Amino acid sequence: MVNKITVVGAGNVGATAAQRIAEKELARTVVMVDVADGVPQGKGLDQWESAPIELFDSRVIGSNGYDESAGSDIVVITAGIARKPGMSRDDLLNTNAGIVKSVAEQVAKTSPNAIIIVVSNPLDVMCYVAMKASGFPRERVIGMAGVLDTARYRSFLAMELDVSVRDIQAMVLGGHGDTMVPLISYTSVSGIPITQLMAKDKLDAIVDRARNGGAEIVKFLKTGSAYYAPSSGAVQMVEAIVRDQKRILPCSAWLQGEYGMKDLFLGVPVKLGRGGMEKIIEVSLSADEKVALAKSADAVREPMGVVKL
Repeated sequence: MVNKITVVGAGNVGATAAQRIAEKELARTVVMVDVADGVPQGKGLDQWESAPIELFDSRVIGSNGYDESAGSDIVVITAGIARKPGMSRDDLLNTNAGIVKSVAEQVAKTSPNAIIIVVSNPLDVMCYVAMKASGFPRERVIGMAGVLDTARYRSFLAMELDVSVRDIQAMVLGGHGDTMVPLISYTSVSGIPITQLMAKDKLDAIVDRARNGGAEIVKFLKTGSAYYAPSSGAVQMVEAIVRDQKRILPCSAWLQGEYGMKDLFLGVPVKLGRGGMEKIIEVSLSADEKVALAKSADAVREPMGVVKL
């Protein structure tokens, strides 16, 4: 347990993440910050009133400013407008860049030693904005995307094979969006290569569904976007850091030569511990996976070049 974790944004993703953090007792105090008057305060009080039932002692509070968040060990940024039907992640670019820039500047002032986990979309570019605006080293600015993308991929594989999700080992790299790269060469079921259990056409269909997992949910909801799985992904990263678990998870990290790439955030295997991003793990990729990862990197670099900081 750490002293304080702040979640910026009290919408569906942020509020659900705050509740999960409190229920796991990852911090003594969980702070939700949001500009909407009364919303973080009301949701925080509602969550705290669930403590006697769910049996957690993490105190949940809401605020419209950053004073209560001062000295946070971890800050999860979920703030931004949600994607609407027909809207690509890149359509969100400059609106959310302004929001994330403002948040990161406030975090740097009030919690200068915090580790930032970015959830706002478009994810990889928002990580870049947060790092530049905060001035934090790359070890302390990490994006939650690969954990979510991998969870979607694993869930679809488990459904198709009618097996437990616990037995699906997989990892999705690359940018968070249509160019994400599920690593088929590293996908297995209790160690059995997925290619021995599933025909190529079925596997291709699942890969495609994983790439469009967020859009599929947006289409169903019509007036919102996914939040149960995204919040779970963020909290898995928070827990790995708080408990110094040394988990190897796919996260968006600032590359400085790894995978032959430099000066961009991209989803890669990362060791997460108390220091934040403790190591980037470089794995061997097939020829097709290398091409796909390079294409994904290009898709991230393009909006990075036009974002207004």
